[in-house]
Formats: sequence, C-alpha cells, structure tokens
Amino acid sequence: MEDRSMGYFYFIALVAALGGGLFGYDTAVISGTISMVVAQFGLTPSMEGTYVGCALIGSIAGVVSSGLLFEGGGRKRSLIIASVLYTVSAAGCAISNSFASLVLFRIVGGVGIGISAVVAPAYISEIAPARHRGRLVSLYQLAVTIGFLAAYVVNYFLLEYSLEATGCRSALCTKIFIGECWRGMLLAEALPAALFIVLLFFIPESPVWLSMKGREKQSLRAEFKIISRPPILGAVLIGAAIAILGQFMGVNAVLYYGPSIFEKSGLASGDSLFYQVLVGLVNVITTIIAFFIIDRVGRKRLVYFGVTGMIAALLGIAWYFQFGQGLSNYILLTLFLLYIFFCAISICAVIFVLLAEMFPSRVRGIAMSVAELALWIGTWLIGQLTPIFLEVLKPQGTFLLFAVICVPYILIVWKLIPETTGKSLEEIEAYWYDKRAN
Repeated sequence: MEDRSMGYFYFIALVAALGGGLFGYDTAVISGTISMVVAQFGLTPSMEGTYVGCALIGSIAGVVSSGLLFEGGGRKRSLIIASVLYTVSAAGCAISNSFASLVLFRIVGGVGIGISAVVAPAYISEIAPARHRGRLVSLYQLAVTIGFLAAYVVNYFLLEYSLEATGCRSALCTKIFIGECWRGMLLAEALPAALFIVLLFFIPESPVWLSMKGREKQSLRAEFKIISRPPILGAVLIGAAIAILGQFMGVNAVLYYGPSIFEKSGLASGDSLFYQVLVGLVNVITTIIAFFIIDRVGRKRLVYFGVTGMIAALLGIAWYFQFGQGLSNYILLTLFLLYIFFCAISICAVIFVLLAEMFPSRVRGIAMSVAELALWIGTWLIGQLTPIFLEVLKPQGTFLLFAVICVPYILIVWKLIPETTGKSLEEIEAYWYDKRAN
C-alpha cells in the first residue's frame, strides 16, 4: 500500500518538476541561437545582451508576482499559468518578424520561468511526506539540469538538420527549421510545455494552501514584521549576497554564451554546439553525484572544494585565451568541463538547499523570495553584461574577473554562514540569535 502511495507522490513530484525542466530548457536554449539572431537582426553587443537578458527581466517579474499567485490563486493554478506562458512564448518566438517582438515573447517566457522557479519546488515540498521530502524536492533541481541538456541536444541536432535538409513541405516549415533554425530551437519548447498543461490537471492542489486559504494577508504581515528585524535581517542579507554573487562566478555566462565563447576559440558553429552538449551532460551527471553526497560531506565542505576548483579552472580558461590559442581546442573543452563539474557539485547543488535551511521556519517563504529575487537580478545582470565583458575585457579578462569574484563568495560561506548539515531548524535559528548576543 505504501509503495503504491509513494508511486502517486512520485508522479505528482515529477509533474511539478517538469516546470523545472521547462525552466532549464527556456534558459539554456538561448545559447544556440545567439550567433544566428545577432547576424539576422544585426545586433550590437549591447543588443545581444538585451536578447539574452530580456527573459531574465521577465523572470524577475515572475518571481515578484509569484508571491501573490502562490498565496492567492494556489500552487496548482500558478503552475498552469506558468505553463501557458511557456507555450505562448515558444510559439511567439518562432513566428516573430522583428527583434522587438522576439524580445517581447522571450519576456513572456521569462515570467513563466520566475513563477515556476518559486512555485514548483515549494509545491513539491508541501505535497511530499516528510521523510521523502528531500528526495522528491531534489527531482526539481535535477529536472532543471536535464532541461539544460535537452536544450543543448535540440540545438545541436536542429542545426545539423538545417545544414543537411533540402526543404520542408511548406514555406513556413522551411523558414523555421532550415532557413532560420533558431526559430525551431525556440519552438521546440512548446511540446513539453503543452504536455505540462495537460498533466497539471491530474495533480491535486497543495493541502498546505488549502488549509491556509483565507489567512494569507495575516501570514504575510507577520513574516514581513519578523524579517525586518535583526538578527533575521542579517541572515536574509547574507543569503541574498551569496545568491547574487554566485551568478558572477561564471556559470550562467558559460551556459548562455558557451557556443559563442567556443566559436571565439576558432571552432565551427556545429562543433561549438556539440561542446555545449557535453557541458550539459557533465552538469546533469555531476548534479546526480551531488545529491548522493551532500548530506555526507556537508554543505560548506562542498563549497570549499568546488569553488577552489572553479577558481583553478577559470584561471586556466583565462590562460588559454591569453597564451594557448595555438594549442588543441580539447584543452579548452577540458577546462570548461572541469569548471562545470566543480560548479555543479558545489554552488549549484548547495545554494537552494542552504537557503532553505538557513532561514527560520516562520519566515522561510518570504526570506527565500528575497534571496531568489537577488539571484534573478544577478542572472539578468550577467546575461546583459557578458557580451560587453567579452568585447571590452576579451575572454581572458572576463574569466579572470569571474575567478576573482569567487573569493568573496567563499569567504562569506566560511565566516558568516553556519554548517547546516545534520542540524535541526531550531539549532540553526538559535545560531543567528546567539551570534547577535555575542
């Protein structure tokens, strides 16, 4: 009976986690389209940053609005809204005839990202049995990395198809999948997004939301009152700091601009997209490894290990672009894969777990919303600024900058954040009050 019951909970978690897969796809698919969109619309580096960053602006709007949807409309309805936005964005991007309309539809998809990024993991945690919660919630983060990998694979194969195919049955099909295959890359998201809409009608509303219905305003007032006072305010600011700093350590620059960076090293566009598939594959495999060891090794130890490795890999990438251009491209590929390995096993695996644990239970929802807002602002900034960095600082200067920013991150984790592994939420909350007293 329990096995059958858990099968149902896994089904619910997998459906909600599909929102994470769409989040990952929508975020990563842009990487394979950049060079084609830049060429077609004649974009400057600043406009290129706008193309990449516009969805992130939508994500910020989605995070901000998710609180009202989350409490007022319910978790399930919020996810349905997100899935509709994903579908509209994918279809709209495929038929956009101007850069302005393309940006608009990317913003629409970004709102869906922001909503699902907040609602989906929270919904899973509320629906899951307590002793299986960690495992079920982890499905969401794994789905995000699978979404990244799916985007890279689709980008690679659609580009190969466009180079080899002679034509489709209609002019529109030829335009989307052959002549301007970046449209097909963006359109491919519509299929899983439509499936997401259908599957959401087969899962229940969160029992937590149902029990709280009618008390949202009182709850939010109490949380804001607590969060604005020391020492909880200090914990929230520290959480926001590591969330935003983590975006300036290079991971999203690699995930968004990887093919463009590889092309700058002399690779053909097809080879650069294949390299990005390998980046996504390492990201998925390493994330799976992290799930198995995070409770054994500890959050902070993983950060120390991973960020130290990230610094070494980033310095190696900077060295390659400065001095190693005549060497094999496999050296650059190895350095990128090492960087992704160290990043995925540390900050990518730890950040949401750490944020969920370090805040007191009574303010965890609003505190995580603040931290996630900081994270998305950082993500938008790095998406907007990376083309400018690459133009002004060159790749070597850009990756050297990312390595430098790793230093304050590791110092904050070392000096200001407690090790939460194996500690109760009460013990972690007591840490902040004891720290204030000392």
